[in-house]
Amino acid sequence: MNKKTTVYKFGGASVKDAKAVKNVKSIIEKAPTPLLVVVSAMGKTTNALEKVNEQYFNHSDYNDALQTVKDYHLNIARELFEPHHPVFDKLHNLFVELEWELEEPPTKSFDFHYDQIVSFGELFSTTIITEYLQKNGLPAKLLDARDVIKTDFSYRHAKINWALTQEYAAKHPLSAIHITQGFIGVNDENYSTTLGREGSDFSAAIFAYIYDANEVTIWKDVPGMLNADPKIFPDAEPLNQISYKEAVELAYYGASVIHPKTIKPLKEKNIQLKVKSFIDTNKTGTLINRQSDKDAEKPSFIVKKNQWLLSLSTKDFSFIIEENIADIFSLISQMQVKVNLMENTALSFSICVDDDFYKIPELIERLKEKYNLLYNKNVALITVRHYTNEALQKVTEGKEILLEQKSRNTARFVLK
Repeated sequence: MNKKTTVYKFGGASVKDAKAVKNVKSIIEKAPTPLLVVVSAMGKTTNALEKVNEQYFNHSDYNDALQTVKDYHLNIARELFEPHHPVFDKLHNLFVELEWELEEPPTKSFDFHYDQIVSFGELFSTTIITEYLQKNGLPAKLLDARDVIKTDFSYRHAKINWALTQEYAAKHPLSAIHITQGFIGVNDENYSTTLGREGSDFSAAIFAYIYDANEVTIWKDVPGMLNADPKIFPDAEPLNQISYKEAVELAYYGASVIHPKTIKPLKEKNIQLKVKSFIDTNKTGTLINRQSDKDAEKPSFIVKKNQWLLSLSTKDFSFIIEENIADIFSLISQMQVKVNLMENTALSFSICVDDDFYKIPELIERLKEKYNLLYNKNVALITVRHYTNEALQKVTEGKEILLEQKSRNTARFVLK
């Protein structure tokens, strides 16, 4: 009987420099095989390439920003390889490909150019890591994620074509150790697409599903999932075990440890998920599976900053009815704006959305054509799962509550 594949996912912090790459190698060489390793862009490369794309799209000089990206990867490579190692030619070829993308002025949407440019971060990181593993005697092969993961044309938030992806997976069987990119796929016209910010977790789940893996481990700089962000709540506690359902709820509300779409494909095939620390690999971490008996042991706090609260009412003082809501959501869908919370009363409809420099001002102007609109910017959306009175007081004390929602297990506040 063939051994089932194990999937590891390493985020940007775990491969941010040469020392981190060496640590990843030490984790991989102890892993069971066959092993598929999904890797994000190194460090803050995605942010750096976003800057390149923004300057390019705005017809500004992007050369300094681009050189910063090149130097960062070359400096890591110089610490890991001797001067004439083939990795430098491979990185050079990728730099040239990226420069080709930037040669002509932008002719398509911001999101289209974003995906063609920002996706190079994962190509750089997987090239360096594959070559480093091979240099150290590990049987690593590079699998281009775009040879397997097929998507639609929703740039920056591409949807998976599962049937086609499964078909292409069969053409690329796994053996020993394969390194591949998170975050990226390709559409029918052979243009790169991305799966949403922090989408590498989702990539790991996709690969686990299509290759029938037995387990996924996401390696983080924290000792598993916590019930809050320790940068905001210093008394954050570990969640040792939670169910798929609870993980979906936490991810949906914005818990940053796991991408919101990650859980569904794993649950469908009962593939357990571990979240562990790449800093202290001996710590147990968090186990996510079908068991739900520990879900409500302690409150969990999720904070989404840099939000806009938009409140709409009709211009003729009539009720907000289904026709209005359908009209509003048609525009939101068309502009690909993500709604994090919504609430309607007889005369108003409010939504809380992520800040987006390009989309939100345009959305506001278009909504104003039909509706009266008030807004608050730079507000925080706080969600408390399995809340207690003490937990609610903890997050609201001293804050102005602009909007409040409660259900049996969840309380949510928009705070100023």
